[in-house]
Formats: sequence, C-alpha cells, structure tokens
Amino acid sequence: MLSGEPAPTGPARRGAKPPVFPVAAIDDPALPEVLAELAAARADEMDADTVNRELSIARKAIGWWQRQGWIVGDPTIGIERRPAPPDRTKALAENQIAALWRLDVALRVKTFWKMLYESAARADEVLCLNVEDLYPQDKRGKITAKGGATEWIHWQSGTAQLLPRLIARRTRGPLFLTDRKAPAGTPTLDVCPETGRARLSYRRAEEIFEENTRLLANPLASPDDIEDLDGWTLHRLRHSALTHDAEDGTSTPMLLARSRHASVRSLERYARPGVDAVARHVAERDPAARRKR
Repeated sequence: MLSGEPAPTGPARRGAKPPVFPVAAIDDPALPEVLAELAAARADEMDADTVNRELSIARKAIGWWQRQGWIVGDPTIGIERRPAPPDRTKALAENQIAALWRLDVALRVKTFWKMLYESAARADEVLCLNVEDLYPQDKRGKITAKGGATEWIHWQSGTAQLLPRLIARRTRGPLFLTDRKAPAGTPTLDVCPETGRARLSYRRAEEIFEENTRLLANPLASPDDIEDLDGWTLHRLRHSALTHDAEDGTSTPMLLARSRHASVRSLERYARPGVDAVARHVAERDPAARRKR
C-alpha cells in the first residue's frame, strides 16, 4: 500500500514479493491521499477485521520508523478503522467438531488439530513445539507464549494416542514437520536434525485447515464448487474449546488458566454460550418438555 500498489488477494498472496520501497518516501506529501484511496478500495474487497489488522500493522511499523528518526510524518492519519460487527458464530458446534475428526487427513494434520482443540492453545505456540518440549506421560508440553514467557499446555487422550505415531523414533527437533526436505537457508532451529524436514509454518497449516473444512463450513454447497468456498480458520479451534468449557460450567479462574489470558475482559468473547448451548437451554425449559417429564 505504501508503494501505491494494491495488495495481492487469493492464491496470489502466497509467495508474493513486496515491492522495494524507500522508507524516506513515507514523508512524501502526496502519499496520504494515495494511501487513503487504496485503503478504501481494500475495504471494499476485504472484511473489516482484515483491513483493521493491516492498518494496525502499518501504523506500528511507521511508529517504529519514527522513533528511529528515519521519518517524520504518518501518512495513515485520517484513515479510520472500519466498524467490525462482533462475530457470535466463531465457536464451532460440537457436531461440527465431531465431523472434523471424521475427515480423512494425514496423521500430522489430525494430531495438530486435536492438540489445538484439546489444549485450547494458540496455533503459533503449538507449531513452535519441539519433540523435547513434550512430557507425554503428563499429557503436557512446554511452550513459549506471548512476551517470551515459558508456559504449559495440556491435552487429552485424543492427542496422547496420536503423538507416539507422529513422533516415531525422533528425540528432538520440530514436532510438526513439512512433507519435504527443508530448503537451503532454513534456520537450524526449524529443521529436524533426524529427517531434514522443516518446521510446518503457520501459513501452510492455516491453508491445510481451510482447504479441508470448506464443505464442513458450507454443508449445502456442492463439492464441484469447493474452489470457490471458504473454510474455517485455525483460531476457531481455540475459540471452540474455551466456549465449550464455559458451556460445561468451567469456572472463570480455570478458564483464565487454560486460555492463559491476563484478564477476564480478554476472556469474555470466548465464554459466550454457543448456538447449541442456547438451544439446549430453551428446550430444557419448554413447558411441553416439562409436562412429558
């Protein structure tokens, strides 16, 4: 956007190389108007959350460049964040989760999804796990959380049953790997010393999940239209796990510990009962159902 070019969308985003742009050009007096037009066009084709996230990233970068003394102005001043209505449907229903487990996918993929849901951990945290970070006998793993803090995630029997097959005889290196050998230049920490394969990236993990859940997310769609459909995001597994815990009566202190949020306010969006829980609540209080009981 800073170079006056529209950002790529769809498959073109993968592997796209951003144009070379001199930071000093940000102080060009004509840039704010160009940037405002591009932001408006971007908002017409993308959802509000995506546009707001990109604007936030740009402003953080600009703020850092200002603190270095490289630029003076901020061309994003005057560009307003887009109103983003709250999404009350992020938590997947329990039958959707059950359908997810029935998909015929690779062991690596199923283990990753199971661990995300059972631990309610963030996807990037789980992808950073190494084999040596695991304590299988305790069904827990040591992760590096936001801010660099060392914390623990815990999983259940579903993950515990899959992990030994995934790990095989490996004793160290990234837990979740790509299918191919790591390309030259891959950081040593992201290469399995025993197989030579690279750590699975967040982008690729998100693509795999989205592609495999398109028909689950659009149950009335035809398989012939799968290329035009949108699937689920990985974050919905974490959101669903915490929502289902809240629906089952898990206490707020335990939800905070499980989610590793710093405040109750951050937890509120997860602790909202889902559509199935509300349906059960209404059904249980139906006068006709009470008379039958």
